[in-house]
Amino acid sequence: SGGLKVQSLFQSYSSSLRKPRGLGRSLSSYLNHTTRLGTNTTNTIVFCLFHSLFSCLFSVCPYAYCLSVSFLSCVFPGCFLTVLCFLFNCMRPVALCVFFQDINKRLSLPADIRLPDSYLEKFNLISPALFEQPISRRLRRVSLSEIGFGKLETYIKLDKLGEGTYATVYKGRSKLTDNLVALKEIRLEHEEGAPCTAIREVSLLKDLKHANIVTLHDIIHTQKSLTLVFEYLDKDLKQYLDDCGNVIHVHNVKLFLFQLLRGLSYCHRRKVLHRDLKPQNLLINERGELKLADFGLARAKSIPTKTYSNEVVTLWYRPPDILLGSTDYSTHIDMWGVGCIFYEMVTGRPLFPGSTVEEELHFIFKLLGTPTEQSWPGITSNDEFVAYNYPQYRAERLSNHTPRYTAEPHFEGKKRISADESMTHRYFSNLGNRVRALPDSKFEHNPPNL
Repeated sequence: SGGLKVQSLFQSYSSSLRKPRGLGRSLSSYLNHTTRLGTNTTNTIVFCLFHSLFSCLFSVCPYAYCLSVSFLSCVFPGCFLTVLCFLFNCMRPVALCVFFQDINKRLSLPADIRLPDSYLEKFNLISPALFEQPISRRLRRVSLSEIGFGKLETYIKLDKLGEGTYATVYKGRSKLTDNLVALKEIRLEHEEGAPCTAIREVSLLKDLKHANIVTLHDIIHTQKSLTLVFEYLDKDLKQYLDDCGNVIHVHNVKLFLFQLLRGLSYCHRRKVLHRDLKPQNLLINERGELKLADFGLARAKSIPTKTYSNEVVTLWYRPPDILLGSTDYSTHIDMWGVGCIFYEMVTGRPLFPGSTVEEELHFIFKLLGTPTEQSWPGITSNDEFVAYNYPQYRAERLSNHTPRYTAEPHFEGKKRISADESMTHRYFSNLGNRVRALPDSKFEHNPPNL
């Protein structure tokens, strides 16, 4: 409709130039009139030429375009098209902004994404149908592919961050947002296909949307690899400890612990067990935001099934019941790791750095005391515990090792405090109620010295 209005204005202006209104006047007045008309016509033609030249600036910088039109208005003050084009094109950025927001909202895209021109042109043709009815899975998948999601060429590899048995992690950059990303490239074996850890991580992270859980942006599947595109964070907690000389400010310890519990509470409310909590799997950005990462060993806790694998959790952060072969566990499996990480942040050293299962249990029993039927009912009937034949250690108070750490770990999982309850502990009282009331999608807290 806007294009028709502009066209009608051009037609009316052109028709006014062709009307011979000087027939009854003197020759000199008629010549003066035609001279003025010729000047206006020339101005219009020259303006249109310059305008078509400057309009290419709009796709690069709308503001530069507006300045160029302002310049033309000074050069051609008598041309009313200058004002018309200036007003029309000042509205274009606003209209495009609303247009982009509609697409982002419908397709659940990041707010800072830059949509390709080819997609915008196609979207403009199908937009009425797209907005009048709910988007189907197929249409959404096709739209995301046309934008650039699911394609290796959309991302640029910058540096290698690390390499493991199944995957290599790169630092990269997205061409769609120009933001840094982490590219986890998982090698695919011809016969075995994608590792079960990768499938599990993808299926869980697609449904976990929280400020303290790393965001999965994209999935790229080729014949040779499966690449997971995550948000990029500067370092993990282990690197942060190393950079600080293993001494973290007491207030930062509290903030990191609260964010760890907050992300874990969100997982547990959705019946998801992380099962591999350790400093290397907790990522931190420059704003001090901590996020849970690496859900390769995570598991959705189904109600009918009570038995799981006991080959989970890195040895130093594995609870004693799992070390002794228990496969009947719930969310409390993660809380033992939280306590070990808390101690490590406070003291700068791991709590139970065992190299084998037997040595790990030895460290635990030496500090907490060798369990008995009174402290851990049923322990004397555990075959592995009996086979190790540990000395009868007396329990020590953990506060003797670090005055700032007053909590006492529990052997039995059901006696451990939950992540949700931990967040209401008086230890976090000085963080204020505002932090606890934040929505899942946000975490904003800027204390001094962070």
